[in-house]
Amino acid sequence: MKQTVLILGGSGKIGSCAADAFWDAGWEVRHYDRKTGDMVGAAAGADVIVNGLNPPAYHDWERTIPEITAQVIAAAKASGATVIIPGNIYNYGDQPGVLDENTPQIATTKKGRVRIKMEESYRASSVQTIVLRAGNFIDPAGNGDIMSMLIMRDIKKGKITAAADPDILQTYAYVPDWARAAVKLAETRKTLAMFEDIPFPGQAFTTADLQRCVSDHVRRDLKINRFPWWIMTLLSPVWELAREMREMRYLYAMPHRIGAEKFNRLLPGFEPTDLEDVMLAGLPPGDIDPNDAVRPSGQTIVAN
Repeated sequence: MKQTVLILGGSGKIGSCAADAFWDAGWEVRHYDRKTGDMVGAAAGADVIVNGLNPPAYHDWERTIPEITAQVIAAAKASGATVIIPGNIYNYGDQPGVLDENTPQIATTKKGRVRIKMEESYRASSVQTIVLRAGNFIDPAGNGDIMSMLIMRDIKKGKITAAADPDILQTYAYVPDWARAAVKLAETRKTLAMFEDIPFPGQAFTTADLQRCVSDHVRRDLKINRFPWWIMTLLSPVWELAREMREMRYLYAMPHRIGAEKFNRLLPGFEPTDLEDVMLAGLPPGDIDPNDAVRPSGQTIVAN
């Protein structure tokens, strides 16, 4: 019998990739229409709910996240569905190193504390919940991801932007891979606990690694510019996004990767996308033509 998944936030990077992955796996895919406001009705008959809803630009997290959480729990209780959530590493605070399900959750930011409370609400409910916890998302469609918004924003000018030291190791999650893993976990959900915190190892690389990969691909030396955090500081009093981004600055300066032990145990044989393909996924097509590029000499790292 065909199973049904309800996708929340189908136009976002999580929702759109999850819809594709579940469809490819033979599921019936249903989308929640926010205009109706009836999530309980939309979830009727659903086996799984993928919660891809997220306030844009970090807007009003302290109010909106609890509201969304209450809606999703109510819908899942009414339908008996399992909820899958794209977790993040905000919960951990500033703890360099390998992050996994055993890492203490000692958030140092408002957004991290909001996420901890959100997960506690799911844990306290009678709803089976899978938190598939990942690092920065890379969406090949460039749907508001870290590449399109920050790292590759000036690629047309031959520049890659580093939010901190370009040699700091960071963890990234290729969204189609995350979505495929979500499908596999959904299909084995009856073997899982009522609340599962599952680290998604993804891919770990530095901005310098990315620069070398993309430079080799386009046959051109690309400069690494530092992100101008001083602008975010200046604009914080009048611009909400600047204020919220500034709060997360520590994360880009924190070397880390996500542990793979639990993920590999639950999903043995899972094959992630090749690292080079993940790195190049953030390169907008046509922005730099390798056939026209000339490899200039000189400094490749510029600190602004």
